[in-house]
Amino acid sequence: MPEPILLDDPDDPRLAPYRAMRERDLVGRQGRFIVEGEVTLRLLFSEGARFRAESVLLAPERWPGLAPFFQEDGPQEDGPQEDGPPVYLAGRDVMSAVTGFPVHRGVLAVGLRGPEPQPDALIPPAPAPALVLGLVGLTNHDNVGGLFRNAAAFGADAVLLDAATCDPLYRKAIRVSAGAALTVPFARAASGIALLDLAERHALIPLALTPGGGEALETLEPPPRALLLLGTEGPGLPEAVMDRARRVRIAMAPGFDSLNVATSGAIALHRLAGERLGRA
Repeated sequence: MPEPILLDDPDDPRLAPYRAMRERDLVGRQGRFIVEGEVTLRLLFSEGARFRAESVLLAPERWPGLAPFFQEDGPQEDGPQEDGPPVYLAGRDVMSAVTGFPVHRGVLAVGLRGPEPQPDALIPPAPAPALVLGLVGLTNHDNVGGLFRNAAAFGADAVLLDAATCDPLYRKAIRVSAGAALTVPFARAASGIALLDLAERHALIPLALTPGGGEALETLEPPPRALLLLGTEGPGLPEAVMDRARRVRIAMAPGFDSLNVATSGAIALHRLAGERLGRA
């Protein structure tokens, strides 16, 4: 890895990908995305990450602690090597002027999306066990980020999103996922129906999580190959999707039937993970 490059001009063209970050979160970055914070930076460079970094931007005071990570013979076995991306150093005033808001962590990087995988390519072939999370119509980045974090925690093989679900590489979604959006395989399908068609092709049992489900999650025998389907809070999953799936509910106190979708997903994934977590 070359020596870091000190930049003191907010208008330096090398800082262009970091400019006006909040506004560009909404309109896209032409195949790029932003990560912030040391945890997500390390995951971007980890062996399990499916993306690569285009550049790194650090506050100068963060460099001494992170320098070993960027050295070829440093302590991080999965760290960047000599041919890695450039590392820029800029004062927090410069970073804030470029991004449009105070950068408290002093750690940013630009990632490159690369080609999008096909959903079928992410499903373990039958008859091997498989646990896939399907998201239908989720437009809240906090929930999507939380669900990616849950998927990583409980060993899901992949997350599949319909066309209406928001981008897991949105900056806030990556942060809420604790970087799991950089490591958990994901792909898009056209719709919830397309997810069900995929489940049929790959011998996955579709499970629709809904308060009105006929089966209780706590008594469900986890299928060896499952597609867990989650819908947006409020409307939930479309009836056309639930009609082709087993409807499963989480038991709650009488008179209350509402859980945050990320919380519901965590409970269901924990149940379905079964032997993956060393449980009988």
